[in-house]
Amino acid sequence: MNWLLLYEISYLLMLIFVCFRIITDTRTTNKALSYLLFAVFVPFFGMIFYFLFGINYRKKKMYSKKLYENDDLANKMRVDIYKYSKQTFNECDATVQGNKELAQMLLKDTTSPLTANNSVKLLLNGESKFPEVLQAMRDAKHHIHIEYYIYEDDEIGREIGELMIQKAREGVDVRFIYDDFGSRTIRKKLVPRLKANGVNAFTFFKIYFILFANRLNYRNHRKIIVVDGHTAFMGGINVSDRYINRAANTNKLFWRDTHLRIDGPGVQYLQYLFICDWNFCSDKRLQPNKYFFPPLSKYSSKDDKVVQIAASGPDSETPSILFSLLKAINLATKEILISTPYFIPGDGLIEALMIASLSGISVKLLVPGKSDSLLVNAAARSFYKDLLRTGVEVYLYKKGFLHAKTMAADRKIAIVGTANMDYRSFDLNFEVNAIVYDPEIANQLSDIFYADLEDAERIDPVRWDHRPKLKQLLEKTARLVSPLL
Repeated sequence: MNWLLLYEISYLLMLIFVCFRIITDTRTTNKALSYLLFAVFVPFFGMIFYFLFGINYRKKKMYSKKLYENDDLANKMRVDIYKYSKQTFNECDATVQGNKELAQMLLKDTTSPLTANNSVKLLLNGESKFPEVLQAMRDAKHHIHIEYYIYEDDEIGREIGELMIQKAREGVDVRFIYDDFGSRTIRKKLVPRLKANGVNAFTFFKIYFILFANRLNYRNHRKIIVVDGHTAFMGGINVSDRYINRAANTNKLFWRDTHLRIDGPGVQYLQYLFICDWNFCSDKRLQPNKYFFPPLSKYSSKDDKVVQIAASGPDSETPSILFSLLKAINLATKEILISTPYFIPGDGLIEALMIASLSGISVKLLVPGKSDSLLVNAAARSFYKDLLRTGVEVYLYKKGFLHAKTMAADRKIAIVGTANMDYRSFDLNFEVNAIVYDPEIANQLSDIFYADLEDAERIDPVRWDHRPKLKQLLEKTARLVSPLL
C-alpha cells in the first residue's frame, strides 16, 4: 500500500468520524448541514473549524443551576413560586390574561415567577442609564452584584469601578462577574485594582490558549446589576463610553440602545441568575438568604407592573428566550415591533413573522443600516426578501448604530433584553430578557420605536428585489454559513 492511498483512507475515515459527530452532536438541522458542508468541501480546515468552534457543550450542560443543597427546601421554593405566580395571574388585568400561555410557558420551562408590584423604567442610551446606575449603587446598603459581557477600562468603566471600591470600603459586599472575552481590556489593570480594594471579581468561563476558540462560543452576554435584592438594571447597554452620546462629541457614532430598571420582586429572578453564574465561576459559593431574596411582603411600589424574566444559555434545557419570542409573536393580534442589531433568524422565527404578517398583523422590523460585521450584515440582508414578500416592513436605521434588542406587541407587552435575534443568542450565549405585561410600558416602547423610524429608511420591496444579482448571490452565500456566525 503506497503512502498516498494510506493518506486517502485515513482522511476518509477522519471525515466520516467528524460527520458522525456533527450529526449526533448538533442540535439544529441548519447548523448541522452548515458544518457538514464545511467539513466536506473545505479539506482539513473544515474539520478543524468544527472541533474548535462547533462542539456542543449544551448536551453536557455547563453547570447546574441548583441553588439549594436541601432538596426539600428546593421543592418548597418551587411550590411557593407556582403559588405566588398563580395568585399574581388571578389578580392581574386583561393584559396578563391575554398572554396567559406565554406566562405559563416560562413558569413551567424555567420556573421564572410572574411578579406583580414592580416599578419599571425604560432607559434610552448610556446617558440615561448610567446616572441611575451610579445613584442606585451609592444608595446600596448590603450588596451590589454586577455581571457584564463588555466592561471597558474607559471613563465610565473607571467611574463605576471606583464606586465599587468605595462601597466595598463602606462594608457593602460587591461582587463582579465579567466575561473573559468581551471584557478583556480590564484584565491587566482594572480587575487587579478592584480585587486589591475589596471587590470580589471573577471572570466567567476563562479563556485558556488551548481551549481558546471553542470557549468563544459560550460567552456570558448578560448585562445585570442587582442592588440590595430590590433594584436591578438589565438590557442591551454594556459598560463602555461608546454607549454615551455626549452633545459635545459630534464626531462620535451615535449609539442607540435600550435598558430597563426594575424595582420590586421582578428583581429576584435576575438575582437568581447572578448567583448561579457566580457559583459557577467563583470559589466563594453563595446560598440564598433574606438579603438576596427579601420576603415578597417587604417590597413596596407605587406602580403595579407585572414582570417575568426569560433566560437561556448552555445551562438551559430549552432555548427559552427563543420560545418566549415565538409565543409572543403567535399571541399578537394587531402589531409587532422589533428592534435588533443582528437578525439571523432560524426557520421558526422567520416563518412566525411571515405568518403574522399574512394574517393581517402589522409587523415592523428595525435593523442597523450599517452593521459592525460585513459578513453578519450580508447574511441578515438575505432574509429581508422573504419578509418583504409577505408584507413585513423592514427599516434600516441611519442615525448611527442600532444596538437595542426590543419587541412590543399590541401595545400590551414589552420585551427588553440582551438577546439578539440570531443563532448565537438563542443557542450559544448566556442571555436574559425581561417581559413587561403592561400597556403603559408597552406604549412607551412602541412610541420609542416609531420615533426611531424617523431616523430610518424603509426598504422598498420592488427596489430590493431588483438589486444587482451579484450582491444578492453574495448575501445568499453568506446565509449558508449564518448558523455558524
